Amino acid sequence: MTENLLGMIRERYTVRELDAGEFASLKVNGMKFDIRAYCVEGLGHLSVMRAKGFFGLMKMDTVMLVPKEKDLPLYSYDRIYAMGNDTLIVELYDTLTEALDLSALDEVKSRFAHLPKRDPGEHWYDDIKLSQSISQKGKRAQRAEMDALAREHFAAYLNAPATKTADTEKKNARSHAYVRGLLEQGGPSTDVFKKALGAEKTAKLFETVLFGTENAL
Repeated sequence: MTENLLGMIRERYTVRELDAGEFASLKVNGMKFDIRAYCVEGLGHLSVMRAKGFFGLMKMDTVMLVPKEKDLPLYSYDRIYAMGNDTLIVELYDTLTEALDLSALDEVKSRFAHLPKRDPGEHWYDDIKLSQSISQKGKRAQRAEMDALAREHFAAYLNAPATKTADTEKKNARSHAYVRGLLEQGGPSTDVFKKALGAEKTAKLFETVLFGTENAL
C-alpha cells in the first residue's frame, strides 16, 4: 500500500528522494526498519517506513506527509499486519493556517463505516487530531476493503481545495510543535524508538528524516 500512496503523490507532484543516512536501515525491538525520505516539490516532506519482524509474522508500513508549501493537515498513515489482523490508522493533525473544507474525507469515511473500528485510546495530541482521521481493525479477509478505504481517503486528502501556504513560518512552526510534542510527551511509536535509540538520536530521526521539520537532509 505504501507504493500505492507514493504513486498517487508522484501523479501530482515531482518527488525527489533524500539521503536518510544512518537511519535508512534500523533494527528496533526485533523489527527491521527500512526508511526513505523525500522532498515533494510544491507540497512538503514525505517519509516512508517499512518494518517487518518476528519471522515475518508482523509487518508495519508507515507514510508521513508534512505539508509546507501547501496548506494541508499533517498526514500520518500506519498499517499493521499481525496474527491475521489488519489494522489501519490514518491520523490528520491540524497544522493548518487557514480553514479548509475536508468534507470529501468525511464522505469517504461514511462509505466505509461498516468496517470494524479500533479504539485509538487517549493521547496528548487529541486536541489537534482532526475528525477525518481513521482507526480501523479488521481481518485478512477485509484487506481489499481496507486498501480501498486507504486509497480513497488519501485521494480525497490530496484533492482537498488547499491553497498555497501564505505564512510558511506559521505553518512550519505548527508542524514543529507537533513533532516536539511527540518527543517530549510521547506517542506509541515514539516511545519505542526512544527506548531503543535514546532521546537524542530519536529526535534526529524524527526531525530530519521522518517529519523533516529541521530541514537537515
